[in-house]
Amino acid sequence: MQRFTVNIKLPARTLTGALSAPNRGAADWGWQGLIAYGCHSLVLVIDADTAQTLQVLERHKASVVKVKWAKENYHHNIGSPYSLRLASADVTGKIIVWDVATGTARCEIQEHAKPIQDMQWLWNQDASRDLLLAVHPPNYIVLWNADTGTKLWKKSYAENILSFSFDPFDPSHLALLTSEGIVFISDFSPSKAPASSGKKVYISSPHSSPSHNKLAAATGAKKALDKVKILISNEKPSAESVTLNDCLQLSFLPSKRNYMLLLYPREILILDLEVNQTVGVIAIERTGVPFIQVIPCFQRDGLFCLHENGCITLRVRRSNCSVTGTPHEEPDADPVQELVYDLRSQCDAIRVTKTIRPFSMVCCPVNENSAALIVSDGRVMIWELKSSISGRTIRNSSSSASPLYSPVSFCGIPVGAFQNKLPDLSLDNMIAGQGTIAGEEQLKNCFLQEVQLKFLLTGLLSGLPLPPFAIRMCPPLTTKNIKQYEPILAVGTSNGSVLVFHLTSGLLQKELSIHSCEVKGIEWISLTGFISFATSTPNNLGLVRNELQLVDLPTGRSIAFRGERGNDEPAIEMIKVSHLKQYLAVVFKDKPLEIWDVRTCTLLREMSKNFPTVTALEWSPSHNLKSLRKKQLAAREAMARQTVASDTEVSSLESSVISLLQEAESKSELSQNISAREHFVFTGADGQVYHLTVEGNSVKDSARIPPDGSMGSITCIAWKGDILVLGDVDGNLNFWDLKARMSRGIPTHRSWVRKIRFAPGKGNQKLLAMYNDGAEIWDSKEVQMVSSLRSGRNVNFRILDVDWCSSDKVVLASDDGCIRVLDLSMKPSCFRMDEQDLIEPAWCPYLLVPRASLALKAFLLHQPWNEKHSLDITSIDYPENENTKTLLQEQLNSLSNDIKKLLLDPDFTLLQRCLLVARLYGDESELHFWTIAAHYLHSLSQQKPAKPTDTTLLQEPLVNPLDICYDILCENNYFQKFQLERVNLQEVKRSTYDHTRKCADQLLLLGQTDRAVQLLLETSSENAHYYCDSLKACLVTTVTSSGPSQSTIKLVATNMIANGKLAEGVQLLCLIDKAADACRYLQTYGEWNRAAWLAKVRLNSEECADVLKRWVDHLCSPQVNQKSKAILVLLSLGCFAKVAEMLHSMRYFDRAALFVEACLKYGALEANDDTNKLIHAVYADYARSLKLLGFKEGAVLFASKAGESGKELLSELKQPKEEVTQE
Repeated sequence: MQRFTVNIKLPARTLTGALSAPNRGAADWGWQGLIAYGCHSLVLVIDADTAQTLQVLERHKASVVKVKWAKENYHHNIGSPYSLRLASADVTGKIIVWDVATGTARCEIQEHAKPIQDMQWLWNQDASRDLLLAVHPPNYIVLWNADTGTKLWKKSYAENILSFSFDPFDPSHLALLTSEGIVFISDFSPSKAPASSGKKVYISSPHSSPSHNKLAAATGAKKALDKVKILISNEKPSAESVTLNDCLQLSFLPSKRNYMLLLYPREILILDLEVNQTVGVIAIERTGVPFIQVIPCFQRDGLFCLHENGCITLRVRRSNCSVTGTPHEEPDADPVQELVYDLRSQCDAIRVTKTIRPFSMVCCPVNENSAALIVSDGRVMIWELKSSISGRTIRNSSSSASPLYSPVSFCGIPVGAFQNKLPDLSLDNMIAGQGTIAGEEQLKNCFLQEVQLKFLLTGLLSGLPLPPFAIRMCPPLTTKNIKQYEPILAVGTSNGSVLVFHLTSGLLQKELSIHSCEVKGIEWISLTGFISFATSTPNNLGLVRNELQLVDLPTGRSIAFRGERGNDEPAIEMIKVSHLKQYLAVVFKDKPLEIWDVRTCTLLREMSKNFPTVTALEWSPSHNLKSLRKKQLAAREAMARQTVASDTEVSSLESSVISLLQEAESKSELSQNISAREHFVFTGADGQVYHLTVEGNSVKDSARIPPDGSMGSITCIAWKGDILVLGDVDGNLNFWDLKARMSRGIPTHRSWVRKIRFAPGKGNQKLLAMYNDGAEIWDSKEVQMVSSLRSGRNVNFRILDVDWCSSDKVVLASDDGCIRVLDLSMKPSCFRMDEQDLIEPAWCPYLLVPRASLALKAFLLHQPWNEKHSLDITSIDYPENENTKTLLQEQLNSLSNDIKKLLLDPDFTLLQRCLLVARLYGDESELHFWTIAAHYLHSLSQQKPAKPTDTTLLQEPLVNPLDICYDILCENNYFQKFQLERVNLQEVKRSTYDHTRKCADQLLLLGQTDRAVQLLLETSSENAHYYCDSLKACLVTTVTSSGPSQSTIKLVATNMIANGKLAEGVQLLCLIDKAADACRYLQTYGEWNRAAWLAKVRLNSEECADVLKRWVDHLCSPQVNQKSKAILVLLSLGCFAKVAEMLHSMRYFDRAALFVEACLKYGALEANDDTNKLIHAVYADYARSLKLLGFKEGAVLFASKAGESGKELLSELKQPKEEVTQE
C-alpha cells in the first residue's frame, strides 16, 4: 500500500451513503466536466475522469430534488472567467446557487415552500449569463437572476407543470409538460413574462393505441405503426380514451430542428413539430425492460436511454440511404417510412433489489461519449463509449441496421489514414454524420471504415452502506508515532463488515467482512490493529451470539478473541481497552465483567456472580509506565546475556534476523509476564464508583466512592489527567477534579448522555458528549460549553455515534447515512476545493484562479513555443509565482497520454488545436465557433484549386457536410436535401386534412409543384376548402412565365401580404420564382427564421447571402442581441474578414487573434493594406490581454506580429529584461 506523507491537518469532509427518494432526478453533468448529484440534503461534486469526490456542498435543510450546472455558452476572459456555478433546489422550494470551488453560496432563492419541479439555465447567454428558469409548483414558472437572487418575472398556467424543455434552436421557444398535455410557448424572453398562455396540445397515451401490442415481424410492426392515430391533438381527448398522462419526459431533439421526443415507459415517440405528428417510435418488446430516462445527443442523431435494470443503451438513427441492400434486390416502394433508431451499444445491468434501483443517468455534454449512472445506494458508475474498427467488409453485413462509419475528419478537419487521431475523443469523432454517405458511388472512392461501439466501465464511486454505524478513530498522533501515523477511521456496519477509511483522502482503504451480525463497537489496540464486537438479535430467552474479533489491518487477519466462547450468552454491552493497550474489559448485560490480556488473548479474570452490574467503565490514564520500562530493561539484559553474538556478526546479520530477535524479546517479556499496573473505575447500578487495579493476572479492588445524590443512573465515564467526568440518564454531567478534590454537576437538560470522550493531545481538556438528540463539545477546564448540535433544530439528521479524529476535529455518524468530519464549532461546512489533497490529480482548469486558467489556455493554443512543442510550463517566459506554476504544471500532467500526444503532434493544425482546447475547457461557445470555422475554412481551401471544373465543386461538400444539428449554418445543397427528406416523411405520415395541407404548402415552397398538385387534388368534395384547393391546383399547373400572369400574381400576392395573409402571399411569390421578394416580405414582418429557411432552399448562393446578411444585421441590433449567432451565420457565408472585425469589436481578442491566424494559414484573408490594419489591431490587443494575464512570452509573440501597432508594447515588454542584464 502506498504510504501517505503524514498530513496532520485533516480536512473537514463528509463521507456519504445511500440516496433518499427525492434525490431521484437530482443529477447533472456540466460543461465544466464535473458531475453533481444530490444525496439527502447534500450536493456532491465528482470528477468523472478520475472518479473522485471533489466537493460536498452542505447548506440545504431538506432533500435536494434538482441540480443544474450553469452553461458555458459565452466568451470567457478575465472579466467573465471560467468558474464553477451550480444551482440546486430542494423539497422545501429553496434554490441555492453555489460557487463550487470555494463551497460558498452565491445567493439563495425562495418563492413557495413546495419542491421545485424543474429548473434550467438559459442557454442563450449573449444578454446575461445568470438567468435561471424554475418551475415552482403547482403551476408557476419564474425567471430568476441567479447571481443576485432577484425575481425578473413570474407567470402562472392553467395546469400543473411537471417539467419543461427549451428549444435548442430558438431561445424564444419553450415547451411545458403539464399534467394534461403539452403547452408550447413561442414568445419567451428574459425581459418580460410571456404574454400569451401558450398553445396547448393534448397527448393521448400510446397505451390506448395498438402500437403497444406490436408483432415481432418487421412488417407487423410497420402496420401497427401506421395505425398509431395522431397522438397530439388540439382537442381535449374524451375521458374514456385517456387515463392519465404517463409521459415520463419531454425534450426537444438538439440534433435537428423542430423535433421533439416523448418518453413513455415502453416507448419513445419522435414528433415532427411542423405537423405535430409521430414520425418515429422506438418500442420495447413485451419481455424488454422499460425506460426510465432518455438523453438525446446534439452531435449525432442518437439517444442515450436508461432502463429500469440500470442498463444504458445507445441508439443511433439509421441513415436513409441503405447501402446494405444489393443492387438487384426489389427496392422498397417507399424507403423513408419513418425514423428508425438502431440499438448500437449497451452496458451491463445492475442487480436491482428493493433498496437498490437506478436513480438517474447523466451524459457528458461536451463529448457525448460517456454516461454516468447514479444508483440509489450511492454508487456512481461511469461508462465510456469506445469505438473499434470492425473487420467486416461493407457488402456482407447481415444485420438489419445499416453500418456506422468512422468520420473522415478529426477535430473538424479531414485527416489522412496515418495521421494521429483519437477517435474516442467525442461522439462526432467516433461515428460519421447522417450526411456523410451521399450514395453508392462515394463508397468506392472514399475510405469509409465501419465502426462498432461498446461501453466500458471507467469509473466507480461507492457510498457507505445503510446506517446504523459504529465508528472509532485510530489512536491519536504523538511525537513517537509521527513516522508511521495514518489518520484511519474504522466504521462498523449493520451487515457485519468493518470499513476502513483514510481521512486525508476520504477514500475507502479496506472493507473487512469479519462478523455475521451488526457491529456494535470497535476499540483500537495499536495503529494497525483493532478489536471489534458484534451481537446477533436476541432469542426468546434474551440470549445472543457474541462475536469478538481481533483484526490485524496490514494483513487483514482476524482471530476470534474469546475463542469458542460467545454462543447463547447475554449480549456484550461494551468493550474498553486500557491505556497501555494491555488489558481489555468486556462488559455484559446480565453477566459479570471479564478482564482479558490483549497481547496473549487470554482471560485473566471473570468476576464472581455477586459482582455488581456495570453501567459505565473507564480505564485510568495514569499508569505505572516507569516501573514497566525498568522491568523491560532487566528482561532485555538477561536476554542479551543469553544471545552470544559478537558485534561484527550482528552488523552483518540480515534485518529479518534482527526483527526475529526483537520478536523473541517481546515474547520473553510476555512469558515473564512483564506488565504494568493499570487501574479502571466503573459504576454500579446503585451509582457507586468502584476503583480496581489490574497487574499481571491479579485484579484487586482498591476503593469505593459513594454515589452523588444529584446524579441519576450513570451511563458513561471519561477520564483524562486529573479530570473525571460522569454522565447520567437525565443528561447531567459531573466534573470531578481529582487533584483539588472538587466536584461540579452541570445539568444539560438533554436527556440520556450516550457517550463522553476527551479530545486527544496533551493538556487538551475538550470533551465531546453525545445525547439522544445531538452532541455537545465542552471545555472541562473552564467547565463551559464550546458548541452544540441538536437534531431538528440546526440539523435535520440524528446522530448515531461520535468520536474525536484529531485534537480539533470530531467525526459524527448520522442516520442520513453520512459520516461527517467537522471542526469544533460542529457547523457543517464546505471546504475550498484547492485545499484538498487528491490522490490522483484531476484535470479541471475551472479550479485555477482566472488569470492562471486563461494563461494555461493560451499556453496550449499557441504551441509550438520557440519552434518546440512542449507541455512544460517552465520552458517559457511566464513570470508568475512558483505556486501558480506548480498548479499549472499539475494540470498539464493530469491530461491523458492520448491528449498529450495530440497536443505535442506537429501535424496537429491550429484549427484542430482550438477545437481540442475548447473541448478540454468545456467551452460551449468556442466549440461551436471553431467547429463551423474549421469546416468552412477547410472547404474554402479545398475549392480554391478546383476552379476550372465545376463538377468537383458540387461533389465536394456532399461527402462531408456540416451535420444538420447546425441547421441554418449547413451548406445549402445539404440543407435542401434534408428538408426534402423531411417533407417526404411528413407526407407518408399524414392522417388529416390539416396535415395534407401543411405538406402541400411545404412542397410548394420547396418547388416540388407536381407532388403539391397531387396532394391538393386529394381534398374531398365535402370539405369546405374543396373549391379553393381545386382552383389552387389549376393555378399551380398553369403558371407560365408570361409577363401579364406574373404581374397579376405578384399584385395579388402583395395585396394578400398587406392584408395579413403572409403565408399565402409568400407561396404565390414562390410559384413565380420570386422567392427573393418573398424572403424580403418575411423579414419585413419579423419572420426572420422562416426567411432564412426559404432563402436556403430556394435561392442561389448570392441572393441567399443577401438575405442572410440582412438577418445578421438584425441579430446584431441591440434589441435582439444575438451577436454570437450572427458570427456563426457570417462564418457559414464565408465572410471571414467581417467575422474577424466583429470579434475584435466585441473584444473577443483571443478568439479574433486565433481566427485571423487560421484565416491567413488557409488563405482566407489576403494580407494587403486594408486587412493589415485590422490584423495588426487584433494582434496588438491580444498581446495586451496576454500581458494582463502575466503571460509574457505570448504577449511578446503577438506584439512582434502586430507591426506598427505593437512596437510600443514590445519595447515595454522588453524593458525589464535589459535592466536585469545591466546589473
